[in-house]
Amino acid sequence: MIRPCNRLDFPMMLEIVNDAARAYRGVIPDDCWADPYMPEGELRHEIESGVRFWGVESGGTLVAVMGIQHVGDASLIRHAYVRTADRGQGTGSRLLGALRMQASRPLLVGTWAAATWAVRFYEKHGFRLVTPDEKDRLLRRYWNIRDRQIETSVVLADDAWFEHRGQGSGKGLKKETFCR
Repeated sequence: MIRPCNRLDFPMMLEIVNDAARAYRGVIPDDCWADPYMPEGELRHEIESGVRFWGVESGGTLVAVMGIQHVGDASLIRHAYVRTADRGQGTGSRLLGALRMQASRPLLVGTWAAATWAVRFYEKHGFRLVTPDEKDRLLRRYWNIRDRQIETSVVLADDAWFEHRGQGSGKGLKKETFCR
């Protein structure tokens, strides 16, 4: 069952994020890795900044989370994590599909360039990499992250974004906080 997450889900959300993010250890640059990957205060900050988390529940237990954040004239897919033990069952695909249905704006996703499995996941679902210059511009416009993370990340966009870009290049979008 796909449903919105609520405050009672917070401990399980944090557990899922940090369990799934272990896949980044040794893949992303060491100076970008932390244990825990996302501390409790950071997850709270993301929620307070407007990231709305949805989850997949299986057998009464939350097994995946993914956030969506509406920023200016775009929507961002944020913090997509499936518990390690529950990967490979289509859970992330179902959750992404549900969030896509909520978006009336073009969708953008930022992820680590070295997380090739994540890049392939989004490409499988119709997202395309933007150019390196456009990636830098978008990460600076939509997210508030360190230069090191900008250097080591990619941005993928849906078809609506590429169509929208041709009509105005996304100018005038406000900058939002993105800690991870």
